[in-house]
This record gives sequence, structure tokens and C-alpha cells, in this order.
Amino acid sequence: MKLSVRCTGLTRLTGLTGLTAITALAALLATACAPQTATNSSSDKDEKTGTLRVWLFQEVGNTPKEKAVDSVVAAFEKAHEGTEVDVEYIPIDTRAQRVKAAFNDPASAPDVMEYGNTDTAGYVKDGGLLDVTKEFGDWSEAKDTDPTAKQSVTVDGKVYGAPFYVGVRALYYRTDVFKELGLSVPKTMDELASTARKIRAAKPELYGLVVGGAYTYGAMPFVWANGGELASGKGGSYASGIDSPQAQKGIKAYTSLFGADNCPAAKCAGMGGNDTISAFAAGKAGMAIGGDFSHTAVEAGKVKGKYAVVPLPGVKPGSIAPAFAGGNNIGVLKSTSHRTLAVQLMEQLASKKTQTELFDAMGFLPTFTDVRQQVAAEEPFVKPFVQTLSAGTKFVPASPAWAQIDSSLVLPTMFQEIITGKKDVTAASEDAAQKMNTAFGSAG
Repeated sequence: MKLSVRCTGLTRLTGLTGLTAITALAALLATACAPQTATNSSSDKDEKTGTLRVWLFQEVGNTPKEKAVDSVVAAFEKAHEGTEVDVEYIPIDTRAQRVKAAFNDPASAPDVMEYGNTDTAGYVKDGGLLDVTKEFGDWSEAKDTDPTAKQSVTVDGKVYGAPFYVGVRALYYRTDVFKELGLSVPKTMDELASTARKIRAAKPELYGLVVGGAYTYGAMPFVWANGGELASGKGGSYASGIDSPQAQKGIKAYTSLFGADNCPAAKCAGMGGNDTISAFAAGKAGMAIGGDFSHTAVEAGKVKGKYAVVPLPGVKPGSIAPAFAGGNNIGVLKSTSHRTLAVQLMEQLASKKTQTELFDAMGFLPTFTDVRQQVAAEEPFVKPFVQTLSAGTKFVPASPAWAQIDSSLVLPTMFQEIITGKKDVTAASEDAAQKMNTAFGSAG
């Protein structure tokens, strides 16, 4: 077996924890001049032996991931005589240039690549990913893929990879604070807001519910729960929905949480998702909206043993607010000269067996509904996140324009303009919608 790891970064890159970094990459790729071909593959070869190159993301504490991948590689090489798999873990600080170069120069390209699930549409537009619709449809395990996870590899009805893992956010709360103040876990968004203010009033040293003006995916459940959408349409015909009456209601609900009675704008307007979780882990907040991927950080903080997690409540009692389904995918590059082998390796890396091992090793939530239920039964902390996924999640528009919208901070700017009083909800959302529509129009 030939397994090489040539890059050693320490920054974790996923659609869950590094969304801004990922979408910035996609924005760079949007300007790439990747070779376009009339056929599904840029290469007319389908070699059955030789070396397959694989690029995976370097995680914080990457050794457990390497062990899980090594197991897949060993089994694959044993089953395919004359085949070697060369795995490289690429760090965040070099990936943008390398992926762009790979799309333009097949000689430098891997056969198989891990990528953030919000990048799919941009990569497809750039001609970098192979259409694997038929193979995905024939794959026996694919039928158990979560619908939203499948959506993250789908552009205009065609499939361009396999979901690798998924992640969502839920409500973290301080059990000791709730017990001391005699509070009940909120069952609606209105109760969430009133509970947050009760905590702040009783304990002014704490944020009630710590929120962030730059925390797009902590804010969007408020929009979605009130019936709003980021956009509607498909392909090149997306139109923003962020200025609809329903979306504006959700925006108002979220931005109303920025104030002296909960999370002061001067401190919270600039916070992102990591900032809010850091505040909660440090014991500075009664509640926070965090992901399954936030569990390790919270466990390492001052609130260890003094918190619990429940799904973020929706508008109606007992409902769960829709959450953004982040995560990563595995795809085959269009330029591969080992199409059949590369697709088979993609399926092995994204298989139920591998996803189970990666959950055990790294805590990555599986994209298969049956596997997810299995791990939830084994690990109690997973349950509220699985409940959130089962209740229905949301994803970003499948347009290459999303990279531009996200990297140019259209939504955080909108939230911050409202929070700081520069614009009201109507004006700010209409401006944001105009910027989104301009991006959608330019994407074609």
C-alpha cells in the first residue's frame, strides 16, 4: 500500500465549522477557467490499474481520520490488483490555489476529492466535478441517504458526488442556571426570547441567548421557522426571498435579540458562530445555538457537566426550527483517467461502514438515516441533532452565485445594519435581496 501525507495543516475545514473559508474558496473558483467539454468526462481513458490520487481535508487532530481512511485504502487496494491509492491531506491555507489549478491542469489533479457541500454548484459550473448520477442511482446504499444531504451533491437534477458527513445546529442551555432560576426549557421561539431575557435580568453578567450578527446559520432558523426562504428557483433562475414578509418576520425575531436585555449590540453584532460557542463554553451565556461539531469545545470548557442540548424550537409549540444542513462531500474529478475505479473508491470512502468509523473517530454525523439512528442510540449527545435532521433541514441555493453572496457577507451585513440601527428590517432586507439577485443574475 502506498499512502502519503504530504501536507500537515491544523485547521479544520468543513461546511460546518469553516463555512466562510469554504465559500471564499468557491468565490475564487468562480473565476477559474476550467476546461469545458461536451462529454461527461474530460478524459477518454478509463484505466483499471495504476495510482489513484485522493485529496482529503486536514482536520484538527487528523490521526483518527487517517486510520479510518487507511482501512478503506487497504481494502480497496486488496480488491483491485495493480492499483495504488495515494492520499494527501490538504490544509486550508493552500487548498484554494491547488483546487483551482487542478481544475485547469488534469496533470496536477486528484482523481477523488473531499469538498465543502456549499461548493458543489460552483465546482460544477467550473467543470471540475464528474456527473455520477447513474452510478449513485445504482449504488445500493444510496437509497438511505438523507434527502438534504443528497440535495447538497445535486445540481440541476444531476449528482456530482456522494455525501460524506453532515452537521446541524441545536440549542445548548445551562442546566444549572435553569434550575437555579426555575426556568423551563423553551418550547417556542417566543419562549426562547423571553427565557433569554429572564436569564439576563437575573444574571446580568451572562448573555441570555448569545447571538451573533455575523452568524448566518444561527440566524437562518428564525427565517425558515417563520416561513421565509433564502431564495426560490433553480439553475440560473434563482430569485432572492430574503425580503418576503415571512422572511422579514424571522429577521425581526432574530435581530430583536440584540439589546441590553439579552446580548448587547456593541458586543454581539460582530460575533460569528465560533464566538458564540466560545462564550457559552466559557460560562458567559445561559444559552447558545451550536452544532454537533461544537460538542468537543463545550466539553472542554467551564460548563462541562452543567449543560444539555435540545432541538431549537420553532414558532409553534413542539415544533423544531429548520436548521442548515452543513457538511462535506466526496466527488470524482471530471479529468480522471480512472473513472470506474475513482467512482468505486468514492463510494467506499462515503460508505455506511466508513461513515460509522468516522463518527466513532471524529464525531462526524453520518449522511445515511439508518446509520444516524444507530449512532444516536449509542451516543446520547447526538439525539437532539438527529431529531433536528429528522424534522427537516434546509440548504443553500444550488447556484454558483451562493459563493459570491456568502463571501461578500450579504446576510451578515443585513443583520448588522438592522442591529446597529442603520436601517430598518424592510430597507435592509430589500437591499440584501437586490445584492443576491445581482449575484444570481451574473452567475447565469
